[in-house]
Amino acid sequence: MKKFEELKALIASIEGDADKFYNKANSAAGTRVRKGMQDLKNIAQAIRAEVQELKNKEAK
Repeated sequence: MKKFEELKALIASIEGDADKFYNKANSAAGTRVRKGMQDLKNIAQAIRAEVQELKNKEAK
């Protein structure tokens, strides 16, 4: 559950930069959004692996 909370916090932290990029055409904010999205991808992948591992433990 800790990683899920981390995921939610990261989304919240990217929101301001997304607004700056999409609504104010700030290209530096776009770079930060891209980095944040890559971090989101990595955390999501870790959560997927953790869920699969826990599911497999329960099945045994």
